Amino acid sequence: MAPKKRARVSDDEQIEEDTQQQKSLYEVLGVEKTASQQEIKKAYHKLALRLHPDKNPDDEQAKEKFQQLQKVISILGDEEKRELYDQTGCVDDDDLAGDVVHNLHKFFRTMYKKITEADIEEFEANYRGSDSEKTDLIDLYKKYKGNMDRLFCSMLCSDCKLDSHRFKDILDEAIAAGEIKERKAYKKWAKEVSETKPPTSPLRRRKPKSNKKPDTDLYAIISQRRDERKGRFDSMFSSLISKYGGSDMPEPSEEEFEAAQRKLESGRSSKKSKKSKHK
Repeated sequence: MAPKKRARVSDDEQIEEDTQQQKSLYEVLGVEKTASQQEIKKAYHKLALRLHPDKNPDDEQAKEKFQQLQKVISILGDEEKRELYDQTGCVDDDDLAGDVVHNLHKFFRTMYKKITEADIEEFEANYRGSDSEKTDLIDLYKKYKGNMDRLFCSMLCSDCKLDSHRFKDILDEAIAAGEIKERKAYKKWAKEVSETKPPTSPLRRRKPKSNKKPDTDLYAIISQRRDERKGRFDSMFSSLISKYGGSDMPEPSEEEFEAAQRKLESGRSSKKSKKSKHK
């Protein structure tokens, strides 16, 4: 008996299947396919923070999911790999094959709303410059064989502009101690970094801009100017009373005050002009 032939999948069905697969890694992070690199990394930080081995020393499932999450960000966080993934929907990694992505999405879905911005800021403040960061850096260096572009994609709380010189110092020290091997890709990267100027304060936290501060500052400026105007008004009103007398004299309106101020300033300018002509 001849074996049954596999039903041919139509082009439309294949495109739909590919599209569903393309969305899957984005769904794992809880972002849209159009998300920016900053949005992708922010979503990754939220999940990685909860799954980091330091927070789950005895939870093997959390450690495994953390490693799988790093695989996801190594694809979506790399522009070339992300573009290839968007075009083909393929993941060239056995650790993300089969139902793994679906299970990741299901596992992470309960975590999306549990991490706040304050949690991320607190974690970053304690993590940057710590022994834990150094351990992660060396582990990722080994994992990606010195490819620093891929390393920065997966390295928590990292910024290539702020951390390149700092990471270079840590890795150079580890290479000198024989802890890791100097890779060709790293050597090229390290040479480029050494030719650039290091940041003055690489560990200084960049505080997020508050939406309330500009309003507060604007209110303070308006109040200050209002007080200054009131002071000038009171001073001029007192001089008018002393000059023309009459304590019962009605207080001039704002328009009358401004007109009187312009008249006085015009008179001063006229006097200065006449003096300069006589000289």
